Amino acid sequence: MKNQIIELGITDRERALASEYPDLFIGRVVAQYKGQYQVTTSETTMASVLSGKLRHQTTSSENLPAVGDFVLLDRNLGDFGKGIIHKILPRKSAFIRMAAGTSQQKQVVATNIDFVFLCMALNNDFNLRRLERYLSVAWDSGAMPVVVLTKADLCENVEDKRIEVERIAPGVDVLITSTFMKDGIVPLLPYLRSEKTVAFIGSSGVGKSTLINDLLGKSEMATKETRKDDKGRHTTTHRELLWTPYGGAVIDTPGMRELGVDGINSEKSFSDILKLSKKCRFSDCLHETEPGCAVQAAIEDGSLEEARLASFKKLKKEASYNGLNSKQIEKRKIDDMFQDFGGLKNARNYIKNKNKRK
Repeated sequence: MKNQIIELGITDRERALASEYPDLFIGRVVAQYKGQYQVTTSETTMASVLSGKLRHQTTSSENLPAVGDFVLLDRNLGDFGKGIIHKILPRKSAFIRMAAGTSQQKQVVATNIDFVFLCMALNNDFNLRRLERYLSVAWDSGAMPVVVLTKADLCENVEDKRIEVERIAPGVDVLITSTFMKDGIVPLLPYLRSEKTVAFIGSSGVGKSTLINDLLGKSEMATKETRKDDKGRHTTTHRELLWTPYGGAVIDTPGMRELGVDGINSEKSFSDILKLSKKCRFSDCLHETEPGCAVQAAIEDGSLEEARLASFKKLKKEASYNGLNSKQIEKRKIDDMFQDFGGLKNARNYIKNKNKRK
């Protein structure tokens, strides 16, 4: 029988970690449901649940198993009931979102990803500001981003679009694909190597599921046609890890919309702006009206787009709201509006004192 766990990305790193627990078996979470997981071992894929001890020790949803996790179980076969998960091995990368509601707890979407394909269509979906958001989340996860521009057959200026993307994604590979062109998935194959895991994220309707189907050689992921307004109909309802005949594994997620900006890696996603900021006259320059601002100078000479700076500031502000509840976020926004006065309270005092002097 083919050793499935090798196909699903186990490396020497995981083997070394698992060797510290000789009485347990290593497996990988390939699907996740409420309170239950599908775990693949070297022998089978079986339903599994958390051990009582692990469930009791888990104080945050962030510490629960997620698709992509390597776990240690009490068994290698599922012939005599469900597997019991006793331990989650340390993650090398993780995509995280904030849970719905007011709890502000973090939820792990997928883990142990080597490459993340940031899919964006070359038709009406093309949006550089959205791509900057994707890149920020990808770099922050610990995975290596790869931009995949889909639907090349619907674009007349593909090379111009590629240059635009390369300008805002320094050091990131940019791939061009089309499901209507012969061998459209060929650019993706070098990344699908044994022991490697790839995740697909992007807006609905850009062709993620179609690409995955082509890579798997079957219609594993459901797809639907794009609506007349060119916005895709969302079809993926759960996360699942699958292996490909080319080697390596793929993970599909239910759309980028579930991934918030809990942190951004601006050092990589906005390296051009940070490089310029080191030339500013003041180390705490806000890149607005300060004299000697190298960032504003770059905007004036056309080497930096003003929209890119605005995107950088917006993402940093969103990241600063991470962990705050709705009331705290609203207070932070108000304080930002009156930051010249040191916050809303000081602004009120200023207005009060000014009225007294009248």
